[in-house]
Amino acid sequence: MIGLIGKKVGMTQVFDEKGKVTPVTVVRVEPNLVIGHRVPDRDGYSAVILGTDEMKESRAAKPYSGQFKDGAKPQKCLIEMRDFEKDTNPGDVLGVELFEDVSFIDVTGTSKGKGTQGVMKRWGFGGGRKTHGSKFHRENGSTGQSAYPSKTIKGLKMSGRMGFDRVTVQNLRVVKVDAEKQVILVKGAVPGRKNTYLVLAKAKKKG
Repeated sequence: MIGLIGKKVGMTQVFDEKGKVTPVTVVRVEPNLVIGHRVPDRDGYSAVILGTDEMKESRAAKPYSGQFKDGAKPQKCLIEMRDFEKDTNPGDVLGVELFEDVSFIDVTGTSKGKGTQGVMKRWGFGGGRKTHGSKFHRENGSTGQSAYPSKTIKGLKMSGRMGFDRVTVQNLRVVKVDAEKQVILVKGAVPGRKNTYLVLAKAKKKG
């Protein structure tokens, strides 16, 4: 497994030499700093801790800043990448060059929050008839039983908070890696709004 932390810039489109258009998402990869490691003898598993987006030391609480050693500046975003393929040492800086030979990646991020939504938008319910006299339009209908078991079954599709979930989109094709601008173009859409932190990892299925 190899991976990096990126930030979503937005979507655009690119044309190939035949004039075919491809929708792409632009992901900016700021320098990823290796903060430390997790080792099996001490932690029970192997992982690399990556950080990006340097922050002011005065804004980092002591428990948080204590993990940045040997002069490393506090970073706003930290992730763990388990079973990292590349040999790294604390203080190393990684960039988009890591994906130059990778064709497909998995992108993980937090989807857009949509607040409280009804069953038609949240679950795709069809709703009731729109004819004259109908009093059932966008409601969710019956939700429980009267006699037995006299309760609403757990997991029933109802209205509620929609979005703002951890989402992974797999097997997105890498269209272009621009090491000079530190951006990577991936085919299709990725979760989240602009400036959302994303975790880019080598695809598990097509990698």
